[in-house]
Amino acid sequence: MTVLRFSEKMCPVGCLLLASALVRSCAERYSFGDFTLDLADRRLSRDGAPVPLSPMAFDVLVVLARNVGRLVHKRELLASVWPDTCVEPGILTVYISQLRSALDDTASPRKYIETVVRFGYRFVAPVVRHPSSRIAGPIHSKALEHVERGRLHLLNGSHFALEHAVDSFRAAVRANASDARAYAGLALARCTQAQHLADAPRRAYTDATHAALRALALDPSDATVQVALATLLFLMEWDWASAERAVQRALEIDAEHVDAYLLYGNLLETRAHLDDGLAMKMRALEHAPASPHVLTDIAVSFWRRRDYMNTITWSERALAHDSVHVRARMYLAFALWKLGRYDAVTNELLRQADAFGIARETLTHAAGASSQTAESARWPSPLARVVMARLPIAAGGPSVANAAIASGEQGHIDAAFRQLDVVIAQRQACAVSLNVDPQWDCLRRDPRFDHLLEYIGLA
Repeated sequence: MTVLRFSEKMCPVGCLLLASALVRSCAERYSFGDFTLDLADRRLSRDGAPVPLSPMAFDVLVVLARNVGRLVHKRELLASVWPDTCVEPGILTVYISQLRSALDDTASPRKYIETVVRFGYRFVAPVVRHPSSRIAGPIHSKALEHVERGRLHLLNGSHFALEHAVDSFRAAVRANASDARAYAGLALARCTQAQHLADAPRRAYTDATHAALRALALDPSDATVQVALATLLFLMEWDWASAERAVQRALEIDAEHVDAYLLYGNLLETRAHLDDGLAMKMRALEHAPASPHVLTDIAVSFWRRRDYMNTITWSERALAHDSVHVRARMYLAFALWKLGRYDAVTNELLRQADAFGIARETLTHAAGASSQTAESARWPSPLARVVMARLPIAAGGPSVANAAIASGEQGHIDAAFRQLDVVIAQRQACAVSLNVDPQWDCLRRDPRFDHLLEYIGLA
């Protein structure tokens, strides 16, 4: 089985992480107690006087201050400070000791750095993060208008809104080339187009990477910019740990960011933390209770839990707000299919066809029937096959992923894995949910499936 790493053929996401680290370093400054941690000057000071620190001790302190109040596991500290070097966890005790001496934190209980035996460390003092000076031009009302319009199109989550979202964010960039949110929104919109296969993933992710890099250079302290970074790390690079750190940072900046909660929920679910993932999406629902996008994402959570009745319920709630919401209707059809209600699946496919302007008369004629017959109770009926062949990919039409699923369901396992190889090589978004999506259950008993999960980093 040969699978090509996507990053070998495009701008590597490592440059995103590097750019993020560099621009954050130039912008961040933290205060705690009598101390100030200035990343631009790589300087720790106490009441204005410099406090000597080794470079590695400084970097450890930065990670802890950024994650104030949260247990930072040893492995996370090692990965953050020594990303390309294999070092023993014991090295951390050396630098923690240096930090405690520098911070005058040697007495018990600790004022700044708490040790959680066998696990890691927690920064326990209150930390004030000083806002960065944004690299931005004068306020451009037209750019703001375009960004807001693009955001609404994107939050809608409909297939039909995606192109409008991309156009709006591009218009915002033209109106103000210094607007970080315009670039971040463009990155998110292009990622969503890749997810929907509304454009080739390779091209869409390349555009998204360029836009995200520009957004990071302009304002790394914006929550949407961090969500754009996290989305690319999640969908393009399958770097789960880095994606989680970016989305956590987004929520630290904006505790009401709907897209951040949804992304975090999906990130947790793909790693089989289904309860935690659903809880995150419910937080999104608190802030956007009428969003078809949020309601559909909750339906996806129940789909991944094999709770098909709730999948139907939440999909129908989304469709009550947007009757042509393609993704909601698709998951409704998936759940009906799992329940064996094949006539209802065909009806949902016909409604998808209506939404895309495909005449029913054309479909029934092509199927050799003027109306649905008893054959519609079998799957797939002649009419269902015709409809699926005519639908766009985003609405359940012909795709390599759907071909792999169909091959698996029909028992053609070798063909299914050949097609699945293509899905992974193309970095199609459905690959990130291989671990939990019921559609791949027909392949799970084959050892090759475990190898794929290991390759993706989900084993």
